[in-house]
Amino acid sequence: MQLLEWQPIILTFKLASVTTVVLLVISIPLAYWLAYSRTRFKPIIETLVSMPLVLPPTVLGFYLLLMFSPNNNISQWLGLNLAFSFTGLVIGSVLYSLPFMVHPIQSGFSHLPASLTEASFMLGKSKTTTLFKILLPNIKPALLTGIVLSFAHTIGEFGVVLMIGGNIPGQTKVASIAIYDEVESLNYAAAHAYSFLLFGISFITLFGVYLINGGYMKRMFND
Repeated sequence: MQLLEWQPIILTFKLASVTTVVLLVISIPLAYWLAYSRTRFKPIIETLVSMPLVLPPTVLGFYLLLMFSPNNNISQWLGLNLAFSFTGLVIGSVLYSLPFMVHPIQSGFSHLPASLTEASFMLGKSKTTTLFKILLPNIKPALLTGIVLSFAHTIGEFGVVLMIGGNIPGQTKVASIAIYDEVESLNYAAAHAYSFLLFGISFITLFGVYLINGGYMKRMFND
């Protein structure tokens, strides 16, 4: 008897991969702005970015479900039905995992010496060139941390994906939903198989980050 189906596992990694890529594209400019901006509205933006850390996932999922509803004006205007779809899962996952990408990158920018940026500007480099050629290469541990935390966090999502995605095999049934289904069916062997696999993957991923970042910091101090 097969303990688990691989389709939810594959869908989980697909969701985590797409979400991580989207988050990286969004979070680099956002974290840069948060690190160096002095506008009075900065605390408001920081609060909104950090809200998923304290907000129950069902709350975010509920409001996203309302927004994605076919009866909502936004969905009608876009001509898309995002509820119970993979695209809807990606949007929800991006919002829910946003602080896990933004915070490490913002911290990386904040701890860089101001002389790096000043020297780049004195050499006539633009802000874009300074960002991609000077600043980002110097915060590799922060980037790696943000990428891995976002990926791992997306793998473990439950409340948000359940609210906006439901349980559609091949479309929205990710591993966390599969575990919930197996427990409801009292199929603890299958639930254990899913859970142990996700536990092992998460542990190895995070352990690898600590090893890589630890080695990077040692090289920095030795140099």
